[in-house]
Amino acid sequence: MKAAQIPKPGADFQIVERDIPEPGTGEVRIKVQACGVCHSDVFTKEGQWPGIQYPRVPGHEIAGVIDKVGAGDSEWKKGQRVGVGWHGGHDNTCLQCRRGDFRNCRNLKVPGISYDGGYQQCMVAPVEALVAMPDTLRDAEAAPLLCAGITTFDALRRSGALPGDLVAVQGIGGLGHLGIQFANKFGYKVAAIGRGSENAALAKKLGATVYIDSKSGNAAETLQEMGGAQTILATSPSSKAISELIDGLAPNGRLMVVGVDPASIEVTPIQLISKSRTIQGYASGMPPDSEDTLRFAGLNGVRPMIETFPLERAGEAYARMMSGHAQFRVVLTM
Repeated sequence: MKAAQIPKPGADFQIVERDIPEPGTGEVRIKVQACGVCHSDVFTKEGQWPGIQYPRVPGHEIAGVIDKVGAGDSEWKKGQRVGVGWHGGHDNTCLQCRRGDFRNCRNLKVPGISYDGGYQQCMVAPVEALVAMPDTLRDAEAAPLLCAGITTFDALRRSGALPGDLVAVQGIGGLGHLGIQFANKFGYKVAAIGRGSENAALAKKLGATVYIDSKSGNAAETLQEMGGAQTILATSPSSKAISELIDGLAPNGRLMVVGVDPASIEVTPIQLISKSRTIQGYASGMPPDSEDTLRFAGLNGVRPMIETFPLERAGEAYARMMSGHAQFRVVLTM
């Protein structure tokens, strides 16, 4: 089979021939049909994850078909459509797992980091990482929903906002364009926040009630004029831009942070105390949450905007994603 691997940190992608892997006990082999190219793949590409071993095949937005089931009892069957997202397995023994908090397992496995991921024609994954795929979604559509999709879907539905509440989605990119769609389908009054007027029409098409151009005015003040946002979903990787929105929250409002920036978010205690506001980080969820995401998207017409590349052009696809110019998710097809 063919695989796109990183031979060492910072190296270019290599397209190589590999033996087709065999699943062990409690594992399945997946014939990969599509794999999203996510910004988090930089952890593998640049060696930014502690303990990662090379060569390594990236990829944690995987859609495919079970090709072989390993030893042990399993409800998963050959020929079944499945996906694998960021949550690639857990140890079942740490304190968090014993309390049922698998997403915070101390020994969490991540495809493309802990083991070879989806930038290859076949891969092996533990059964606890598998996501059942509905027939309502094509593979290339489903793949990005297993990371960007579940992150925005789950953050919104657990934010405390109710139908009819004002919810702001900051950023109209790989995460934000999905967040706007989900927020609209949840029944929120959606304010999309971007920089510049060029995204206004797209934001409205995706389901935003109003578009706020943070480049031409104070977005937090605009939100307050609308009554304050019950939830702000911060998807843009800019801590400065996120910090500027905190005063746009309504009383008891919640800032859900899913965009990653190494810089600090700046907030004063009085900003939080005066109106009982909350800031919460939110990571990708469990396989059952991914299944909820896929079912909801399939039923309600939520779809990622994608650009596809064949596996042999993995390096080009990764560069396109890193450029920030993709509209909006990049997907490898096998």
